[in-house]
Amino acid sequence: MQQPMEAQDPIRSLHQQHLQQKKRLRHVVFGTQLVILVAFFALWEIAGRLKWIDVLLFSYPSKVFNQIGNDMMDGSIWPHLGATVGETIVGFLLGTLLGTLLAAFIWWWDFAAKVLDPYMVVFNSMPKVALGPLFIVGFGPGFMAIVATTLSITVIITTLTVYQSFRDVDPNYVKVIRVFGGRKRDIFYKVILRASYPAILSTLKVNVGLAWVGVIVGEFLVSKVGLGYLIIYGFQVFNFTLVMSTLVLIAVVATVMYQLVAYLERRLR
Repeated sequence: MQQPMEAQDPIRSLHQQHLQQKKRLRHVVFGTQLVILVAFFALWEIAGRLKWIDVLLFSYPSKVFNQIGNDMMDGSIWPHLGATVGETIVGFLLGTLLGTLLAAFIWWWDFAAKVLDPYMVVFNSMPKVALGPLFIVGFGPGFMAIVATTLSITVIITTLTVYQSFRDVDPNYVKVIRVFGGRKRDIFYKVILRASYPAILSTLKVNVGLAWVGVIVGEFLVSKVGLGYLIIYGFQVFNFTLVMSTLVLIAVVATVMYQLVAYLERRLR
């Protein structure tokens, strides 16, 4: 029994070294990202203070963060932030779910895949802003129109991505199920869905960005509350510090949401 244990020690040592190297690499990557971010804000601040850039248009970080702090203290930002985050979460979840279900449907029914393929490609290429007026008329100028705009972006991308992952599954796995008498349902649940699990999880991260794009575009068109509305309002009153502070908030919240989805992906894998 002693021989196998001695043989395992070098393997365990190499594994520990590999984990330590990965940890050091993560720290180096994070440190580099932090340095780039700090350097960007520092350069932006210097450029604004020394008038290298038009402060009226681009503002500078100290004014932007002061704007965010004041809006948080007086409570004016919270209804806008809450509305946008709520719409984004709904659009993100519904888009991922409906897109995955539609991909499963067209995989299951080959005839539907052949019929719908050109329509999905054409719909995906259409500018979603152009569809906004239709959503406003159909759902009214409010929450439903914004969610519909978000779904018009997330559902098709999810469907195309997941369906392609279904098609890329090794056909030999399918043949094995058929040899043992498995039906199409067995093929889907035991081979297709399981093999496509990483692709579906990766689609979650893509949909975070797409959901934010859809919500902001929808708020540009119809909303009277939300971060997209604040951007439009800032442009209308020439308050570009408000515009930049809203963009910073969007970047921060979107990053937090992305990291949560990435953490969920790692846990599920």
